[in-house]
Amino acid sequence: MACPYFYPLHRHPAKSQALLLPLPLGDAWTGLCHAPPGPPREPDAVVLDSICSLGYARGRCERFRNDDPGPDAVRFTISQPSEASLDVHYVLERDHHPFANGRLRYLLSPRRGCKELAGQTLARQADAYIESYFGRRAAAAGF
Repeated sequence: MACPYFYPLHRHPAKSQALLLPLPLGDAWTGLCHAPPGPPREPDAVVLDSICSLGYARGRCERFRNDDPGPDAVRFTISQPSEASLDVHYVLERDHHPFANGRLRYLLSPRRGCKELAGQTLARQADAYIESYFGRRAAAAGF
């Protein structure tokens, strides 16, 4: 479960292997914290690995306000992959309980990201999850 304020920018498959954890976005990512208040900023490596990438930041991250009424984690899964599309399901959680959920259709030809989401950060997280998914598929196929 990634932090709902984490905006992933660059994938790091080698770092993913070094962490030896199943990661919520599929791989380790660098990115920006979009938690209010203030402008987005790049978290340090420890916060990135232990909070941004794993979610449940409430009470653990200095930028995540404890009185924030929204979710504190996001998880994704893929279902019904076909040659034309795949479905991405997401669940927003708060205190380890479902907060909101939805399904996105990702078109594969041409590849179109999850822009139909209202939240820019959640859309980017879904795109990052899909990018990691395709990276794992290519690695498994030996490409």
